[in-house]
Amino acid sequence: MSDSSGQGRLTVLKTYKLYVAGKFPRSESGRVYEVTDAKGRWRANAPLSSRKDARDAVVAARKAVGGWSGATAYNRGQVLYRVAEMLEGRADQFVREVADAEGLSKPKAAAVVEAAIDRWVWYAGWTDKIAQVTGGANPVAGPYFNHSAPEPTGVVAVLAPQDSSLLGLVSVVAPVVATGNTAVVVASEDRPLPALSLGEVLATSDVPGGVVNVLSGRTAEIAAPLAAHQDVNGIDLTGADAALARDLEIAAADNLKRVLRPAAGAPDWTADPGTRRMTSFLETKTVWHPTGALGVAGSSY
Repeated sequence: MSDSSGQGRLTVLKTYKLYVAGKFPRSESGRVYEVTDAKGRWRANAPLSSRKDARDAVVAARKAVGGWSGATAYNRGQVLYRVAEMLEGRADQFVREVADAEGLSKPKAAAVVEAAIDRWVWYAGWTDKIAQVTGGANPVAGPYFNHSAPEPTGVVAVLAPQDSSLLGLVSVVAPVVATGNTAVVVASEDRPLPALSLGEVLATSDVPGGVVNVLSGRTAEIAAPLAAHQDVNGIDLTGADAALARDLEIAAADNLKRVLRPAAGAPDWTADPGTRRMTSFLETKTVWHPTGALGVAGSSY
């Protein structure tokens, strides 16, 4: 394609969209906002999500809970490993987007992308192991067998970190879905492009539609309805500042959501993540069974 003067080829600009229910809608409001690179240069127009977009994402995430949480842990691990494969195949694109977003050189951006891929593989490997770490048989006094097992919380709203557009994003999204939850992700407000591109990776992998939903826009505007939504079971406040986190935690108390508070200070996303983010959105089910008899005596949560 040439420009009107015949001087050369016009660049085909990328149109970024939301990722909801396995599809790529524009914001229902039709709004967009300008995304600039670390030097203030225009890079793209990103969808400016509305409250209705947030509600639609919750509906999609709720519909996907049964199938995703009901899949075997081994199968979830296979699916998440496939995401890492797709990330690897599109590494050059993510290097460009991370370099622009975070003001990094190409080699440093490449190191960030490699770390994000490795982090996704790491969480994929935990899907069939976290139950052994957090569950097990409990000693009881009496003729009973007592067993505890983790179960996913359900729909989790995730406020992605503002400073780390890909590694931090992967570090908060992967543990939520690895443990069988579904996610509504609010991308970094100023650096949303890697998150929106991650939606394209998810769509071309084996992750069922609705398991991860990605919204971009004003963090406070999107997060407020998510925190108050009665069908959201948990919220990760990593990407909220102190004032917003306080307001969202108050709103989340209306239906006793699990809340993961922001860490004090700037997180080191390159550090060993441990299991905290996985266990933050797991519930423990305990079953009592009489010894030497058939049938379950009862269960408690």
